[in-house]
Amino acid sequence: MSAMKLLILPGDGIGPEVMAEVRKVIDWLGANKGLAFEVEEDLVGGASYDAHGTPLTDEAMAKAQAVDAVLLGAVGGPKWEKLDFSVKPERGLLRLRKEMDLYANLRPAQCFDALADFSSLKKEVVSGLDIMIVRELTSGVYFGEPRGIVEEGNERVGINTHRYTESEIARVARSAFELARKRGNRVCSMEKHNVMEAGILWHDVVEEVHKAEYSDVELSHMLADAGAMQLVRWPKQFDVIVTDNLFGDILSDCAAMLTGSLGMLPSASLGAPMENGRPKALYEPVHGTAPDIAGQGKANPIACILSFAMALRYSFDLGAEADALEKAVEAVLAKGIRTADLGAAEGSTPASTSEMGDAIIAELAG
Repeated sequence: MSAMKLLILPGDGIGPEVMAEVRKVIDWLGANKGLAFEVEEDLVGGASYDAHGTPLTDEAMAKAQAVDAVLLGAVGGPKWEKLDFSVKPERGLLRLRKEMDLYANLRPAQCFDALADFSSLKKEVVSGLDIMIVRELTSGVYFGEPRGIVEEGNERVGINTHRYTESEIARVARSAFELARKRGNRVCSMEKHNVMEAGILWHDVVEEVHKAEYSDVELSHMLADAGAMQLVRWPKQFDVIVTDNLFGDILSDCAAMLTGSLGMLPSASLGAPMENGRPKALYEPVHGTAPDIAGQGKANPIACILSFAMALRYSFDLGAEADALEKAVEAVLAKGIRTADLGAAEGSTPASTSEMGDAIIAELAG
């Protein structure tokens, strides 16, 4: 195996705290499993703006392009809310996604049995839940032109363009079908072909890719608004959901809450294979910077640790190691160890960020 190169971008708020626990896992795997990672670290988001006047430097961008995988904590916070839009912390993350061409965002929603009671839905609805949402990430209404706020007559008009090409739809559809083959072999494509021409094209291209390349995978279609309703009615009917950038943003956050806490949810953003066969890749927890608890040791590091497990699986083909890390997380939760967001048992003190990381390492060590 060629050297495994990682760039760590801890970011803002609780990002550095949760990423410190990932570093523990990386170091443990190196010391105990012989997995040698070449790790660099740099700034992104508000931390980068404070240091360099930009949410992502050209140097950091170049590092991201040169490694096998980028691990990102979180970006943003009240401190930078009044900055010009062009230099807000989130622009650093958007630049990474766009310039690395990370077109497929993978958002798993898995409900561990030990946390089934934490969901806002009934336990029988979410217990055993394991679905994957594949969101197109580099096109659609967030990137389409023209865009902006213009004057028309005596009022302002906000303009955003929802635009997709056949090739953009086809490549994210292939990502979803490939994932489904390794899971339950079912894909549900969601769009709004009843009112949007881009939705008609999406529906047709997914059908064409399915017929030509993936006829062994079961394919269904659902309008995105109906999909949102079905996610909270009976989410276990789904295996892999593929959808566009806007609807994927909404549907994945909806699915996130099925599991009980944003602190539990990882994500991967993947692009085309590089020369070494590994995909361009960025891994990040779904939660934000949580500035209200930053620096207090209260943050849940599990989402960030599970994001690294996704890196082991999708960037380095280390499925057994990814499974072991996920099982270690599950075992810790089954023992009742909880950070504050998950609630501690009556009479017990919530685990700190570092204590949760240490408990997961202890499970890995057996």
